[in-house]
Amino acid sequence: MFINIAMVLKTREKLIEVARQLFVHKGLENTTMNDIANASDKGRRTIYTYFRNKKEIYNAVLEHESDMMVSKLREIAMSADEPVVQLTKFLALRLEQGRTIVTTYTTIKNLFKFDVKRMDRIRRLVHDKEVSLLNIILDRGVDDGSFDAGRVALLRGFVVKCLQCFDFDGIGDAARLENSRQANNDFINFIISDISVVKTRTADS
Repeated sequence: MFINIAMVLKTREKLIEVARQLFVHKGLENTTMNDIANASDKGRRTIYTYFRNKKEIYNAVLEHESDMMVSKLREIAMSADEPVVQLTKFLALRLEQGRTIVTTYTTIKNLFKFDVKRMDRIRRLVHDKEVSLLNIILDRGVDDGSFDAGRVALLRGFVVKCLQCFDFDGIGDAARLENSRQANNDFINFIISDISVVKTRTADS
């Protein structure tokens, strides 16, 4: 039997988005499978073809939210650029996204009604995906000789935590934002210089 994969994916994505909107307006506990079926114009039988229960839909919503937050980072990690260029772009984008991420988490709080456990879950998902994508770039750099393996081993343990510390920086007046951007550039130059086999010199050196 022929299965239209594109149609299957489109239907699944629609169910996830409908469930997400219902969770926002009614709360997770107050949303039923019937609610999702009615709002999506799909029968219950169709929903159970894709999801066994509401918990599976909830998990799919979390995955979707976290995927959206790292989608542009994934594009960089999967690009054909040299590892040094990839890492520079990855760090620059992630630092630039920091202020947006703070706003996004505020939106997600509304989605899950300030449930700390669910907020922690999505933070962990985003963190794990960031680490995975960053490791792809670092591994590629070690493999082709661009990055020093020993320095990369040290970097893996703390770089994402450092990025998260930058998230609340630069929120405020223009002067603070400019200082934050300079700190971002200094951070990137430091990381690239430290792990590169051929040391990268900055314009000021």
